[in-house]
Amino acid sequence: MRAFADLIFALDSTNKTTAKLDAIQQFLRDGEEKDKLWFLALFTGKRPKRPLTTTLLKLWAMEVTQIPEWLFLESYSAVGDLGETIALVLPPPTQTVERTLSEWMTDILLLKDQSESEKKAFVLQAWDTLPAQERFIFNKLLGGSFRIGVSSKTLINALARFYEMEESAVAHSIMGHWNREEVVFDLLVKGHYSDTELSKPYPFCLAYALEKELPDLGYRSDWQAEYKWDGIRGQFIKRDGEVFIWSRGEELVTEQFPEIAEALAEWNGNFVIDGEILAVREEQVLPFSELQKRLNRKVISKKMLSDVPVSVFLYDLLEYDGEDWRARPLSERRAQLEKLVAQNPETSLRLSEVIASRGWEDLPTIREDARSRNSEGLMLKHLASPYHSGRKKGDWWKWKVDPLTIDAVLIYAQKGSGRRSAYYTDYTFAVRRDDELVTIAKAYSGLTDKEIQEVSRFVNRNATEKFGPVRTVKPELVFEIAFEGIALSNRHKSGVALRFPRILRWRKDKTVADIDDIEEVKKLIPAST
Repeated sequence: MRAFADLIFALDSTNKTTAKLDAIQQFLRDGEEKDKLWFLALFTGKRPKRPLTTTLLKLWAMEVTQIPEWLFLESYSAVGDLGETIALVLPPPTQTVERTLSEWMTDILLLKDQSESEKKAFVLQAWDTLPAQERFIFNKLLGGSFRIGVSSKTLINALARFYEMEESAVAHSIMGHWNREEVVFDLLVKGHYSDTELSKPYPFCLAYALEKELPDLGYRSDWQAEYKWDGIRGQFIKRDGEVFIWSRGEELVTEQFPEIAEALAEWNGNFVIDGEILAVREEQVLPFSELQKRLNRKVISKKMLSDVPVSVFLYDLLEYDGEDWRARPLSERRAQLEKLVAQNPETSLRLSEVIASRGWEDLPTIREDARSRNSEGLMLKHLASPYHSGRKKGDWWKWKVDPLTIDAVLIYAQKGSGRRSAYYTDYTFAVRRDDELVTIAKAYSGLTDKEIQEVSRFVNRNATEKFGPVRTVKPELVFEIAFEGIALSNRHKSGVALRFPRILRWRKDKTVADIDDIEEVKKLIPAST
């Protein structure tokens, strides 16, 4: 348990990827077999349901410490995490017990069928044997909100580096169904239980933001123009009858999109295609907020499949009949992709539209109208370009529409983490609805360090309420908020959701009387949605 606690704190105490990789590799060297399997299960979301509520943990902690509720809540407000607060307020342990992570998790699993008094006795005994750092991890394991300061990509990179493997092979090995009781950790990572070569994707070809005038690109006829879609970029693989879907974030997401996997299975041939997963209903691309409802679900219900139908807009052909086509020009790859689509049944897989125009002069107007299609703008790809690994300036350009903006007032603030833990850096903004304010977005970026310090001083002087680490502040500071898209949403009090909101500038020239009205904001929603 101590090694696992050291790992978690090492990951949470740095923003440097190299340091995170080193910490994980140290644990892989030192950890026991069963502990490493639990580590992998916890880091990939395969954790059991929590056996008791956090309310009980809070009550038991107050009982042990004899701390009144108001003082406990003040402590919680200052710390910002319940598990850490409990670990800090409890008295030092009176005994020491060396137990592995696996042993603790075995006992935690057994709590599910025990009475409340039995659960309490176990927790109090554990608290009295664990130092603060391990006690914090124990509380997180109990509470069901075990969030780790490392992305799945970093985890995969660490495993790949440790075992000297390709990242895609590691991702394939660990992202499927596996049972801790039935696998050996090293063999699991090395792909003993799966054929990693069949699923192997290619590095994605990425574009730079357009930084030239259109005529400077040369002849319009040398370029392929497409809409830039706001979905999930993926590679769609079929080899030897097996189907795999990889996201650009190097996650294997086949099971999240069963209708796409079924459509790929119906197609003839072996291929790897680059494309974009989008929510599409009646030939209309839906906002990303709709597609988001489908993400990270363990089970995709029939209702969800019906409510949020998805399609793939196919961009490029990377491999065909076992041959790597990436070095061939885009014009040749596109022609073969069109043949492949024509030779197979019509399904949720469709070609991305190539935009026709008489010359460069037509494209600015087409770009400005892109948002009405729920598109982010245009992509410009040179027809002679190969499919590069990563970015290469000059061959592919993304030409996005200008962001939308509104004026909103700051109403909630929360302190940040790391080097900004002393300042309020997480903000919630509101717009007007009749005589009240309704929250519309959260934003974490866009201000300078000096502005953050100024806002923090304002919050300290003008906080009116406390909700844990969150402060309600007087609605006086107005900011211009930029965002990429907007859609109706039942999950937000304002009735709308903003895509990628961020602070564009602090409008010190405006007051709360100048902020936008929600009905005016809704007029920014494309008519088709």
